[in-house]
Amino acid sequence: MLRTCVTKKGAFKVGVHRPRYSVRNLREKEYCMPLGIMPDGSTHDNKANFPAGDIHEEGARWIYEIANPLAFRGTTYIDSGWAAARAENPGLITIDPAPACSLTTALAGVVDSDKIEAVLQRLPVPVRYDLAANSTDSEELVLLARGCCRMQFDRDGQPVGLNYLEKGGRIRADIDDFELFETIANNPYLPDRYKEVMVLRPGVQGGSEIVGDQEQGETHVFEYLRRNSYIPWGHYAANMAHDAVRYRTSDLTLADMRGLRHLYYQRIFVTLADRFGIAVERKKRSLTEQELEQLRMKILAAAGHSDSHPATLWGWNFGYDFSGSGYRLHASHQMIHQQFAMVPEDVELLDGDRSISYSCGDQVAEVVEEYRQENSSDFFSDYIRCIRQNERPDSGEGAKDLIVFIDDHVMLFVPKAQMSQWELQLMVIGDNEGRPVGNVLEADSAVRASIDRGILTAQHVFAGLGARMVTSIEYSKRIGIQNGQRLLYSFLPKLPWSMGAFSEAQQRYICGHFPEDFAVACRAKLSDLKA
Repeated sequence: MLRTCVTKKGAFKVGVHRPRYSVRNLREKEYCMPLGIMPDGSTHDNKANFPAGDIHEEGARWIYEIANPLAFRGTTYIDSGWAAARAENPGLITIDPAPACSLTTALAGVVDSDKIEAVLQRLPVPVRYDLAANSTDSEELVLLARGCCRMQFDRDGQPVGLNYLEKGGRIRADIDDFELFETIANNPYLPDRYKEVMVLRPGVQGGSEIVGDQEQGETHVFEYLRRNSYIPWGHYAANMAHDAVRYRTSDLTLADMRGLRHLYYQRIFVTLADRFGIAVERKKRSLTEQELEQLRMKILAAAGHSDSHPATLWGWNFGYDFSGSGYRLHASHQMIHQQFAMVPEDVELLDGDRSISYSCGDQVAEVVEEYRQENSSDFFSDYIRCIRQNERPDSGEGAKDLIVFIDDHVMLFVPKAQMSQWELQLMVIGDNEGRPVGNVLEADSAVRASIDRGILTAQHVFAGLGARMVTSIEYSKRIGIQNGQRLLYSFLPKLPWSMGAFSEAQQRYICGHFPEDFAVACRAKLSDLKA
């Protein structure tokens, strides 16, 4: 039986645990001791931790269990006690802004200003890492930057480039501590001139070729080829350029998003055109929206008669962080970027045979097919009905709506079972020629524009709530397949109190709010953005 909360009745299936149990006490000894003193001077001890007999729990907090609509994504557990507080006040669903941080300011009056640079260089390495990641003092960050690498400066003392060394036939920047260098450069409070010289100027991070760009007004995006990639056939990265610095998603404009996404659509369409033998005029410029749409229609016609079914891959890690203990906590760099590639249909095995190559969208296809076989119904049609007819798990008087933003083509919503706290999803709900849109090739220019706006809306909502690290992924249908699958995006913030542990490793996702109340918080931030 398929494990999903979606039903063909149009109502989500929600389980509830009402814990009542007994525990046999197997402890032999007591270790009673004082813990401290109360305000009236009496002793506070730990006797409550050593009961004499067995324990009988007559009514612990209810826990709601909701299987993810997509069975391969596990199950969510909502603690009713935590969720009740947020149901009463959805405004509690937020992350407070990071406080101002400056060691220089803290040492003012204790250390002479002309000795601050020497103090910074003598800090233990873990402390320097933490300061590099968290300082909001631009001048302090400049001192840290100058101390970890060699730079060239103009007459005004502004950086103009790095010093380079040649070692073993490879040219490398003269950097003492690369992790410290990266962490400083990825701090939004470092002056933009230093960011450019250290990590943003084309070529400063290596020899990846620039094979596309989008420039319009204040928007400028480069497309880099990552030819030696962890994705075995290579991939592309659309990065905001050195002259369009975007370190916060709140600074990202619709024009920026369209530029980032245009490079994705363009690369996928041109790659598919080459694969299907469709001629594309070889001009060293971006395709216009009209040219892109004309090319899309030709590829769509060819794909319908092809036995080859590749897939698209798109993802985005936003937000860099690095801890003093040496753990990188998220993306490789803060500057806004998106990655994409084409996934081939199959892969050669070591014995010479061939097997299907992995695409995460295939797991959605499996759910769609299994749901159809079990229920004689269409999964996404039922899923959309469940979202529109949603009821609260707690049967309370609070909001019921899971939808954050909707237009004729897309719906941004809170999934009933969140894979991470604060997850949002974007689904294409509009059809194209009577069929669901399952990938970007099937999305016309109007649908693509809605997708771009929906992704931007999700990121702006997260920024308003205080999320600083967000992973975004695309679940797409394979090219040329007709199976009822809809294009779906998942946005997964990392929260300070919920970074993932053994529960998440088992695909048991612990949540401290009802999805309906998170939707309220998201809509409130969306209203603030429009105001």
